[in-house]
Amino acid sequence: MRNLGLLILLFLCIQCNQKEQKPFNVLFIAVDDLRPELNAYGKTRIQSPHIDRLAREGTTFTRAYCNVPVCGASRASILTGLRPTRERFLGYDTWVDKDAPGIITLPMHFKNHGYYTISNGKVAHHQGDCEGVWDEEWRPRPQGTSWRDYLLPENLALDDSIKRGPSWEIADVPDSAYFDGKIAVKTIRDLQKLKEKDQPFFLAVGFFKPHLPFNAPKKYWDLYDPADIGLADNPFKPENAPDAAMHNFGELRNYHGIPPTGPLPDTLANRLRHGYHACVSYTDAQIGHLLNALDELGLRQNTIVILWGDHGFNLGEHGLWCKHCNFNTSLNAPLIISAPGYAGGQKTFTVTEFIDIYPTLSELSGLELPEHLDGLSLVSVLKDPEHLHKNYAVSKYGNGVTLIQDQFFYTEWRTRNDSIYARMLYDHQTDPDENINISERPETAQRVKEMSTALLEKRGVDF
Repeated sequence: MRNLGLLILLFLCIQCNQKEQKPFNVLFIAVDDLRPELNAYGKTRIQSPHIDRLAREGTTFTRAYCNVPVCGASRASILTGLRPTRERFLGYDTWVDKDAPGIITLPMHFKNHGYYTISNGKVAHHQGDCEGVWDEEWRPRPQGTSWRDYLLPENLALDDSIKRGPSWEIADVPDSAYFDGKIAVKTIRDLQKLKEKDQPFFLAVGFFKPHLPFNAPKKYWDLYDPADIGLADNPFKPENAPDAAMHNFGELRNYHGIPPTGPLPDTLANRLRHGYHACVSYTDAQIGHLLNALDELGLRQNTIVILWGDHGFNLGEHGLWCKHCNFNTSLNAPLIISAPGYAGGQKTFTVTEFIDIYPTLSELSGLELPEHLDGLSLVSVLKDPEHLHKNYAVSKYGNGVTLIQDQFFYTEWRTRNDSIYARMLYDHQTDPDENINISERPETAQRVKEMSTALLEKRGVDF
């Protein structure tokens, strides 16, 4: 009888271990136009308690860089694990299926290994892209005729009549009135459903804010005093910066009430910055609902949670708005990973590229890595935040390619025959806000030469 009891106990232990080894789920959270102006990144102005909570549960990558600072192209690069080239992943209108046909995307890789895949909101730029990848794909329907998601009648009328409404909206409505609140409600229902499935899940959630227009419920605007928000500290073109580095922020210019050229009036600039803050806090609250649901459903301990912003965003720095440039304000974006079995509250300063996300999630989930990947797994950094993952990142926008190495940001603009027509270099140790281009100084000539050579080596094939 004693031996029988031991056998039963051994059997139960084996069963218990098998349950513990159940494949990890993945909650894949994308936030459109999110810059790392968050408490988790040492910034105190924007209220983001739920993202900060996720940072306490995981690892915050302070030097994470998108590979291309425009939404459609950045998402395509992340979902495929491929670098952009001169012919691939160029702009906001990028389709994965057109630019990288036949490539096994990140969610498809998980689906091929038995995962149930859901896309809620804006994950790929276009609904219907990545054909066959999602078991379910859903986006909220607008009240009006466009994705800009206005609620006030006067703004809906403007959007219908001139094809673009105002750049911001304040409506005294519940969170669920706007897209991101609807996405949170839908995702929580999905989590409840997925809990009952005998199948791991890859649940991708793409929040629309803080993308323009800056529409958010009034209570999030009320969190901030416009006087405390002020204006950008450096609303000027960097000294000696080439014209190639600048743009007319056409994305914002398209909105009603924005002047077609020139700097924005201070009152308007302040209102836009206020709107951005409100939208971040609004989306942060929706992320909090998802994290709470994971806890309440008992899914948190077996779910990898990753949060990323598809690129940075300019709020008047260098006189620029939106993204679409090679400055740090457009390239540096949030990346937080919380995975079962790895310590929380970690910060790492190792340089990271967004093409590293695909191999990281694969390794965390015990999946082999497809051969096409350009990035490297970050699991070694989750184990040890001091680990040197790699010492560079490469980002591209238009003809400009930026190499980030050590404290230096070096950018070259090259023609199709690969001749350089502009460049800039910033030392973040002495000039973190990139106010003085030092690429043409005699004392930096050797540094420029070395970084130019390294850039050609690391920018990827088929450039």
